[in-house]
Amino acid sequence: MIPTIDMSVRIGSLMLKNPVITVSGTCGYGDEYAPFMDLNQLGGFTTKSVTLAERRGNAPPRIVETPAGMLNAIGLANVGLERFICEKLPVLAELSVPAIVNVAGHAIEEYVAVCEKLDPLQAVAGLELNVSCPNVSDGLVFGTDPEALSRLVSAVRKVVRQSVLVVKLTPNVTDITQTARSAVEAGADCLSMINTFVGMAVDADRQESVLANVTGGLSGPAIKPLALNLVHQVYREVAEPAKIPIIGMGGITNSRDAVEFMLAGATAVGVGTALFVDPTTTLRIVAGIEDYLGQHCLGAVRELVGRLKPKRIEQAMG
Repeated sequence: MIPTIDMSVRIGSLMLKNPVITVSGTCGYGDEYAPFMDLNQLGGFTTKSVTLAERRGNAPPRIVETPAGMLNAIGLANVGLERFICEKLPVLAELSVPAIVNVAGHAIEEYVAVCEKLDPLQAVAGLELNVSCPNVSDGLVFGTDPEALSRLVSAVRKVVRQSVLVVKLTPNVTDITQTARSAVEAGADCLSMINTFVGMAVDADRQESVLANVTGGLSGPAIKPLALNLVHQVYREVAEPAKIPIIGMGGITNSRDAVEFMLAGATAVGVGTALFVDPTTTLRIVAGIEDYLGQHCLGAVRELVGRLKPKRIEQAMG
C-alpha cells in the first residue's frame, strides 16, 4: 500500500491543503477564474487588490508581452471596498479554501480602514498588504522604505485580529532583507515575495513607449532566477530565524519551479502569469509536486522547505 503524502502547509494560523495559491491580480476576485477550474482544489486563493475607493486604473495600453514575461501597468483598477464586500465577497464565501484579500492604498489610513472593515468578515482568511506595486505613481513609497513600511504594518496590525497578515515585498530595493525584517518586526505573520520588477517596453517604429504609463511590472519566467535568489536570501537571514513563512512567487510555470522555490525557503508558492497561458496550471503543479515527493521518498511537502544544500565541488585529482 502506497503511503499517503501530506501536502498540507501552515501559513500563520491558516492550514492550506496544499502549498499552491494564486497570485494577486491574475485571477480577479474568483468569479472570473472559477469557470476554468475548481478553485477548491487550490491551497488558497488571493484576490486582486482592493482599495478604499473604486479605481479605474491606468489608461490603455497597460499590458504587453515581453520575451519570457509580461509587463503590466494596470494601476490597481478595482471595484473598491464597498462593492467588493457586496458583490465579490459572497463568491469567496462559497470556497472551501482560504481566501486572502490583497489590500492597497495611498496612505496608512486607507490601508487601516480597508483592513479594519475586512478583518472580522468570516470569508476573509488573510489580508495581504500590497506595499510594492510598481505601476502606480506612489506605489513604491512603503515598499522601499523600511521605516515607512514598519509604520504601516504596525498600524494595520493593531486592527487585524482574526486574519493572517501577509506583507508582499518589492524586489526594487537595494537590500530586501531590510524591508523583510521591518515587516516581520512590525507584526507580519507571513511574507509574500516577490512582486514585479519595474520595466518598460519601447516601440522602435513609433519611437514611443508601448505602455501608456511608460513603465510597468515585469512578471513571468524571466524573473524566476532573481526571485529564487531573493526568497532564499530572506529565508536564511530573516524568515527562518523568526519562524515566519514565505509565499514564494515569480515566474513559476510548473511543478519543478514550485519545488525549487520551496527548497529555497518558501512554505507555499504563488502562481500568476502562467495562468494567462493555461488556467489549469495550478492543478498540474499540485499533482507534479506530489509526484516529486513520491519519487524522493518524502512523506510531507513541508520537508522541502529550506532543504537546499550548497553545490558539492569535486576536488580534481593531481
